[in-house]
Amino acid sequence: MENNSSVLTNSELPLPSFVKGKVRDTYDMGKQLLIVATDRLSAFDVVLPCGIPDKGKVLNQISAYWFAETKTIVPNHVIEMVNDVRVLDKYLPADKRFAYPEYLTGRSMIVKKIHRLPVECVVRGYLAGSSWAEYQKSGTAFGLPLPKGLRESQELPEPLFTPTTKAESGHDLPMSIETMGKEIGVDLANGVKEKSLAIYNFARKQAIAKGIIIADTKFELGLENGKLIVIDEMLTPDSSRFWDVKFYKVGQSQPSYDKQPVRDWLTKSGWNKEPPAPMLPIDVIESTSRIYRTAYERLTGKKLA
Repeated sequence: MENNSSVLTNSELPLPSFVKGKVRDTYDMGKQLLIVATDRLSAFDVVLPCGIPDKGKVLNQISAYWFAETKTIVPNHVIEMVNDVRVLDKYLPADKRFAYPEYLTGRSMIVKKIHRLPVECVVRGYLAGSSWAEYQKSGTAFGLPLPKGLRESQELPEPLFTPTTKAESGHDLPMSIETMGKEIGVDLANGVKEKSLAIYNFARKQAIAKGIIIADTKFELGLENGKLIVIDEMLTPDSSRFWDVKFYKVGQSQPSYDKQPVRDWLTKSGWNKEPPAPMLPIDVIESTSRIYRTAYERLTGKKLA
């Protein structure tokens, strides 16, 4: 952990490691998994050398909010949020229990072990980022034809499902629905598309009523007894592009409630987007932390605990 006690860049628990991702540390509890959302920050697929205060709590608690809101659309992998570390006693035999660190509170959850599908389920409702760059060149977004005359950040006629590969390392790569069908089966691929769009459409309507546009997002899905289930994180500032309705203006890039300020600073810094990444300035770290907390508070109507 860094010197700042509010920043957790690495969790160290006496449990078998299941997987260590760019942001999350996942531990094997036997029948369940314990996911810990750290304050690590990844940009351009590289983990930065500094953490963002409270970021992990925001990711964990926004995910918890959306998992609860969308469970009637698609079930999810959550068993229980760790709002009190003593809850872990229910899931560990007496000889495996330990002195649970308080940092687990608010930034971790106990989840089911689920077979993860090898697909990033990306949904885009607005023309921004890489889709805008492609549209300017070819009039398409991820190979899908779009009407002529669209402008940057414009709402699309209908949301697009643009899946990518789920790379274990390096960059995810675009894939067509046909390729996805070959990978996981046509019926399952169609189900993934349908569920992804349903979640996005539900969340977009709810968020815009609270003053936030969800321009695009990505999900991970898995299978539980043959049925689709949402896993990992959901509709967070890390997995989504959030815009403020008050400042939204078609024809330009938008200020974001996500890590776009970090991407902007890194781009201007001249970094070549290969490891190692440069250290962020203190003002960028602090402003990014405020953005994450604001996103949580706007979406949930609660103060971050």
